[in-house]
Amino acid sequence: MNENKVNTVVIIGAGIFGVSTAVQLARKGVKVTLLNDGPVANGASGRSLSWLNSSRMRSDAYHRLRMAGIDRYRSLAARIGQVDWLSFKGGLTWDADDASNEIEAAYEHEVSLAYDALHLPADKVPAATPGIDASTITPQGAIFNPGEGWVDLPSLIKVLLSEFLALGGVLVTDAGAARVIVEAGRATGAETANGSRLLADAVLLATGPSVPKMAAEAGQTIDDGTPVSLLVTTKPIELPLKAVLNTPRVAVRPGPGNTLALDAAWSEEEVEHRADGSYGVKPETVEGLLIEASKVLEGNPKLELASYGVGRKPIPGDGDPVFGELQAISGYFVAFSHSGATLGLIAGELLAYEIASGQRHPMLAPFRPERFVANP
Repeated sequence: MNENKVNTVVIIGAGIFGVSTAVQLARKGVKVTLLNDGPVANGASGRSLSWLNSSRMRSDAYHRLRMAGIDRYRSLAARIGQVDWLSFKGGLTWDADDASNEIEAAYEHEVSLAYDALHLPADKVPAATPGIDASTITPQGAIFNPGEGWVDLPSLIKVLLSEFLALGGVLVTDAGAARVIVEAGRATGAETANGSRLLADAVLLATGPSVPKMAAEAGQTIDDGTPVSLLVTTKPIELPLKAVLNTPRVAVRPGPGNTLALDAAWSEEEVEHRADGSYGVKPETVEGLLIEASKVLEGNPKLELASYGVGRKPIPGDGDPVFGELQAISGYFVAFSHSGATLGLIAGELLAYEIASGQRHPMLAPFRPERFVANP
């Protein structure tokens, strides 16, 4: 018995939120067309550090959603077995040795939530997780979270797309900028850059940092705090590092094929914003990231650049995710969040539930887009 409230859905954006939701809808028997302006994962999903975690401090509702997200990755890992693009070997973080250091407070908060955490002095870190130059850890110590992990989103998206296509889903790439068609207060489909119209019972807008602007074209407000991100990938190098590192000067994530992914707030601030909308990255910025990463790794190895990606990193204005149907436009759903990797699978599951069933899931209640609408 088909209990779906919709039969056809168009999803704009083939990053992790779009693809994950597309697969979940296809599993429910919904006919889905997935549109992307260029190649799959050509946006934020292709340049994400992709650290799977719920560390530090945030709202209880956001923590629960992130924990559900991590749970779905563990279920996926149990189903597919060992792969080189998904790992749960923990996360290690330490703060600068100044007034901004919140390691003790963060640890106490994590313990209060029963989030698996160890507060370790520098000399105890090597026994907990390998590959770190412990001399760089500040006197306040570090937090090791054994249950954290990482994912390579382009690899995951490839796997999900394979299932989506096998289930009869339609993928349209290099479609250019698409727009949501709104008629009589309802989303009725999407129009591609060449004017082709794809009609549907519902539309999901999952275009990463472009969501607020595209929603604004329909008269809907989603507060936007999107900055620019820079992700550097190294050439393969044999290292004992297993955990994701979040340190004062650099974040380091192991990747497929013995590569490393690197980013840092300071490096993003050095990105040049050009008048034509493109970005420039100085060679010394990239080299600086490689040097900072080497400093925190055991043996201080020489790291070499393989590639880098630069572009906008989706972050809502209040920092929390934005998921669900626009209150003012029936059938118009949005997905907009910074934590795309951690929430990737669970967001797709819950959005597909809402789109297909017409029911609102309680876990998404705090993250509705209408929270940005001013009270009259």
